[in-house]
Order: sequence, then structure tokens, then C-alpha cells
Amino acid sequence: MVDTRTPDQAVSSSGGADTCHTTHGYINDKDRYLARLKRIEGQARGIAKMIDDEKYCIDILTQVSALTRALQGVATGLLDAHLKHCVLDAAKLGDDDAAIAKIQEATDAINRLVRS
Repeated sequence: MVDTRTPDQAVSSSGGADTCHTTHGYINDKDRYLARLKRIEGQARGIAKMIDDEKYCIDILTQVSALTRALQGVATGLLDAHLKHCVLDAAKLGDDDAAIAKIQEATDAINRLVRS
């Protein structure tokens, strides 16, 4: 049987980030992610201003904690989208090597998140 998918539609066993399919799992929530990241960017600028204005250390640390939680929320959302979209698609295609590569990608991403 001949594979008629284009290279960007096929799941690569190399596990490359842009090879799972034509769209990424987060694409339906792209605007929400961008809006959230803009708010996070504003939070980071606010923290810099607090330091510049020599605000109380604990108040700055509280804002750093809030910023960290906001970034973790983005990360876990993207990870969820990856699992539900890229990993699931690889498994549905029946390509064990590709599915294993996508699972390893997710595992590596989780490990990076846990260390941060």
C-alpha cells in the first residue's frame, strides 16, 4: 500500500516537533494562549518595575510565584494538547515507532517541566 500523505501530514518516527500533522494540537486555542502570554509578559514587566521601584522583597516574590504559576498553566495546557493531538494521532496511525517517539517527546517535556 502506498502512503499518499504529504510529508507534513505523516507522522515521522524521528519525533520531530513539526512532523505530527498539518496543525498543532493547540491551534484551536491559539488566541487564548497568545492573550495569556501577553498577560504574562505584562506581569514580568510589572515585576521589573517593582524591583526598579525597590518594593518589598516578599511582595516581589509573591508576584514571581504568580508568574511562575501562569507559565506552568500555559505549559500544562500545551502538554495536554500535545498528548491529545500528536500522541493520539501517532497511535491511531498504527506506527509504533512514531507513537513511541511522541510518547518520549511528552515524557521529556514533563521532565523539563518538573525540573523547572
